[in-house]
Amino acid sequence: MEWLSAENVVAVGTALLGIVASGVMVWYERRVPRRKRIGYRVQMDSPIGDDVRSGRANRRLGLFDEVPGMSDATLVLLRIENDGSQSIADNDYTGRELHGLTAVFTDRTIRGVSVTQPVGTDHLMDHFTPAAGLGYDGNTLRIPRVPLNPRDHFKLLVLLSGGDVGCPIRLIGGIRDGEVHPNRSATPDDKAPLFSRASRLITIMLTVCVVILAAIVVLRDDSPPPIGCARGTLTVTGSTAFAPVVEEVAKKYARDCEGAQVTVDPHGSTAGVRELEATGLAAKNGSPAVVALSDGPKPSDMPQLRENRIAVSVFAIVVNNGVRLKNLSTADVRRLYRGEITNWKQLGGPDLAVHLVSRDANSGTRQVFQRRVLKRGEIANSSVDCIHKDDPTAPVIRCELDSTDQVLTQVAELPGAIGYSELTLASGAKGLHTLDLDGHPPSVDAIEHGTSDYPYREIEYAYTYGQPPADSLASSFLTYLSRGNGQDVIRTHGHIPCWTPEGLKLCA
Repeated sequence: MEWLSAENVVAVGTALLGIVASGVMVWYERRVPRRKRIGYRVQMDSPIGDDVRSGRANRRLGLFDEVPGMSDATLVLLRIENDGSQSIADNDYTGRELHGLTAVFTDRTIRGVSVTQPVGTDHLMDHFTPAAGLGYDGNTLRIPRVPLNPRDHFKLLVLLSGGDVGCPIRLIGGIRDGEVHPNRSATPDDKAPLFSRASRLITIMLTVCVVILAAIVVLRDDSPPPIGCARGTLTVTGSTAFAPVVEEVAKKYARDCEGAQVTVDPHGSTAGVRELEATGLAAKNGSPAVVALSDGPKPSDMPQLRENRIAVSVFAIVVNNGVRLKNLSTADVRRLYRGEITNWKQLGGPDLAVHLVSRDANSGTRQVFQRRVLKRGEIANSSVDCIHKDDPTAPVIRCELDSTDQVLTQVAELPGAIGYSELTLASGAKGLHTLDLDGHPPSVDAIEHGTSDYPYREIEYAYTYGQPPADSLASSFLTYLSRGNGQDVIRTHGHIPCWTPEGLKLCA
């Protein structure tokens, strides 16, 4: 059966282990910690004499060197603490003697004892009196019945002679409904652990269970493919400015939809639209498996092409960094592209000749520039290499290049050059900067929120030849691009998806 797969067995087993561990933790918290417990630890066992058989050598002055019997003396700091969850009263000690506990220092003789208690527990000192049972004899120290609240403790600094450093030290005694037990050794600056070893083990086990379940969820890809996945092959052509978006969406679609192969072959908006029309006219079985992306609407003489509005693209005018202007009016841009301005100093810039770096006639980016900014076509081409004027009668050097990347590279390398590009690609290029138009920066956010009249923008269209079948790869891919996961890719690349509340208004 499918539900008996190895992944499901591991997941169910891990979940059951987590439930059992939780039950154990509840039992532990309800039963074990509520026992009365006294723990003890040796926080220091150090030589202060020069005749001690174990321990590091030391230097002595004063009483340590003059008092008899100090040649093999040692100091022990013994910490006694209530590490349970219930208070311990004086009548909880089960011994019949006056005192409550007995500390035995094997092979050593007690010479003196000092008792200390933490701040805020001064009341404990009233119990450390001979009348309450405090005293010592040989290697045995009698400790009174000291009441301790949870986490209370006191320390005994014991001066000893004879024996070795590290000789066993035991605390003898009993607690009603509880125990006396040794704790892990610690330095004087250490604090008692907040959780016991059992509690830590349970916490670790629960953490491991959660991590395993999370790994199973992440690594196991049982999610169904997006609704409307289709198999087959599809070619997407047209806009080079929008190509990075389509290339990434095509990869995502191929991962989400098994059996689909989407090829992206951009070579300009106009060329892509005309290629789609030619392929559609030659097709014998309705709509071909071709989608053409265009920066702006198709020509009016192609009635068979059906449009899909995908996004709003923002473009930018770019200049070489040697041209230190930040803003131009649309009137000045039009003068530049009519050839009326041949040197940047005419606009208050540096003494550099103007080089117009444009796109070829098939470019949708160029058509948007002409339609939205220039309100007319560009002047004739006058240079092949963008540097030398091939037509001596031309007022300014103007060249045409095949792609947005070529335009950006040439503008960045050529002093005095000006061109245009899709905004995201321009923003990431080095050696050039974008220009504001009439004081409006090329800002996607400002345009999306309706606070900017920046003119150099256009709707990105996806065209098909006629209406593709609903179950075709072309139809499925366009839905994925415009309304599905493709929206995130569109936004990541600096465009505004048409199928968002803001985009619907801009794409209307």
